[in-house]
Amino acid sequence: MGRVLLFAVVLLSFVLGACKGGSVAESQNKEEVKSIIPKSNYALLIVESKSCIYCAQLKKDLKTEPNLKEALKGMDLYFLLYESSEPVKTNIGGQVKELSERELAKALGVRSFPNLVFYDKSGNVILQIPGYLPPEKFVCVVNYVKGENFKNTPIEQYMKKCG
Repeated sequence: MGRVLLFAVVLLSFVLGACKGGSVAESQNKEEVKSIIPKSNYALLIVESKSCIYCAQLKKDLKTEPNLKEALKGMDLYFLLYESSEPVKTNIGGQVKELSERELAKALGVRSFPNLVFYDKSGNVILQIPGYLPPEKFVCVVNYVKGENFKNTPIEQYMKKCG
């Protein structure tokens, strides 16, 4: 009986210690919330999915295509995983809030991957493109946003000129 009681006391102290450690970890996570609030005038949020082969191709393009890397200079680049419940701080929609990555993706109406969301420093969505873009077209779209062509030219018209 004494051994059982001793075992129960040791087990209880271990569980209580683990719970206390868990709350410290939770408070640290609160401090480490990923922010996708742009510091530059424009940002690109890429919403991806774990099983998306086109998402993997897009990431490869971002690393290996010099024209794409050059076009994205001066634009903040963020990634969001559709399946993630990790918190993210955003101003998309014009209001600063904290949501899970999945909640934000749903709020943006994401249904296909990758999903490219261009937005400005104030959180206004400028352009949203569902699906993969080859590097040449991707560069055109980035230049469309960075050059502020969206203010007076429809994307379809701009893409015809771009080639």
